[in-house]
Amino acid sequence: MLHLTKVAFGVGNLEALIERWRVREEDGPFALGTRYLPKRHEEVTGAGSMFWILKHQLVARSPILGFAEAEGGRTAILLSPHLVLVRPRPKRAHQGWRYLEADDAPADMGAAGEAAMLPARLAGELAELGLL
Repeated sequence: MLHLTKVAFGVGNLEALIERWRVREEDGPFALGTRYLPKRHEEVTGAGSMFWILKHQLVARSPILGFAEAEGGRTAILLSPHLVLVRPRPKRAHQGWRYLEADDAPADMGAAGEAAMLPARLAGELAELGLL
């Protein structure tokens, strides 16, 4: 399985990212425009996710539903409107998207034995301090 990473551009904190995706849940799948179709798109489609980088950490993911053609010869990465918080893991910022191997992907919050989901604000602050 293969994933992609991308910087959550224009988002200041984890709460803002959650709110941005909460609004999108009402609209259905989201099409994220990119210049080129990933060469390994078949490995990503269906099982992979777009992992979001915020303040040099992977903090959440959106399942990738597939790829489609977009205006001007571009490609649309079709993302589920469902945002899944993950255990924060350091990741340098970069332009565009990059591949992320399944072995390097962080676990979903709650999947590693956490008793309860932390409030977004607290999780963001703990992640910034490197405590999560």
